[in-house]
Amino acid sequence: MSTTVHDAATRGLRRISQRYTAGRRAIVDVLEHTDRPLTIPEILAADATLASSSVYRNLAALEQAGVVTKVVTAHEHARYELSEAFGHHHHHLVCDECGQVDDVTLPDQVEAALDQALRRAARKLGYQVGDHRVDLSGVCPDCQSH
Repeated sequence: MSTTVHDAATRGLRRISQRYTAGRRAIVDVLEHTDRPLTIPEILAADATLASSSVYRNLAALEQAGVVTKVVTAHEHARYELSEAFGHHHHHLVCDECGQVDDVTLPDQVEAALDQALRRAARKLGYQVGDHRVDLSGVCPDCQSH
């Protein structure tokens, strides 16, 4: 993990009067080393030193600080990933059956057209848009085969 990610996390937490503790650093490390958003049980399985109760609290603080983004699914567990400030812009495919979430990156010209269309729609309703995220729901290949 680059020092700049930890520095940015420290700054984000300071903005909300929170410290970048060892537990929060461990969560950021787990999320940095995965290729998809993780549930809390998956985060706990990835680092045995983390305690369940503190992961819930620390994820809430990291989300409030803009370090982590929560991906809400229809399944019982939300999933978490580092915010796009620490990675690349992407969208999600969310399985309605099992809650699996996969990242999807669109070609640049498609992304630009989507951004323009969404900003135009928001302007019509008087919104000022900072960014966008599109989550598509459906059924993953594993659940289709059952």
